[in-house]
Amino acid sequence: MQAAALSDHGPATYSDAGQSVVKVLPTWPGYGRPGFGAPDGTAPEGSGFFLHPGLGAAQTDFVVTAAHVVSRAERIEISDNEGRRVDASLIALDEARDIALLKAEMTGQGIILTSRQAPPVGLHACAIGNPFGLGHSFSCGVVSATGRKAGFQAIEDFIQTDAAINPGMSGGALVDAKGQLIGLINAIYTKEADIDAGVNFAISSDLLLKGLARLSKAFCSPTGEGMLSHCP
Repeated sequence: MQAAALSDHGPATYSDAGQSVVKVLPTWPGYGRPGFGAPDGTAPEGSGFFLHPGLGAAQTDFVVTAAHVVSRAERIEISDNEGRRVDASLIALDEARDIALLKAEMTGQGIILTSRQAPPVGLHACAIGNPFGLGHSFSCGVVSATGRKAGFQAIEDFIQTDAAINPGMSGGALVDAKGQLIGLINAIYTKEADIDAGVNFAISSDLLLKGLARLSKAFCSPTGEGMLSHCP
């Protein structure tokens, strides 16, 4: 096993990255509003994180999540780790890569981006999300493989990890031991039930940034004065 797998992780990692991660609470047709007529965990729920597509870790009202969490939503809300709950608007969707960009009615600290290079196999990887609607959870494992293609969507570049991931964590953050983003949590591999079997996938930061660059072009002006003042 590579030495990278022996890196420390713990409260500092959660403190750095956890403040950027939010619950994503979509109201789907035929389901009650999460927390209002629908008990937590019974309506579709997901996760997301604050990230400015052009500025990375700046304070921002942009939230990134998985497209499959919000694509059918009639209403979208987010809730941060302090329990504040606000509406969010879907402003861009890339279903080929399973990426969605939201604009929330509050700001948060953008997550710290790592490089676009694939992380080494054996690197500690920690998943932060909202499993089963229970709220912020933090679990760690290692990067098991990179460059995976699993046939879930049209354009794929997955990081495989054994960090525990369960329903409700889609759209959450996969981070390294420094709390830097290495992927967007996307899927678990199972044949019988939605249970974690230790084969889990996150969209690589490289593919995520490429997708966000594509999505954000619609909100950048040639003079840099558009919705996103800095275009990636």
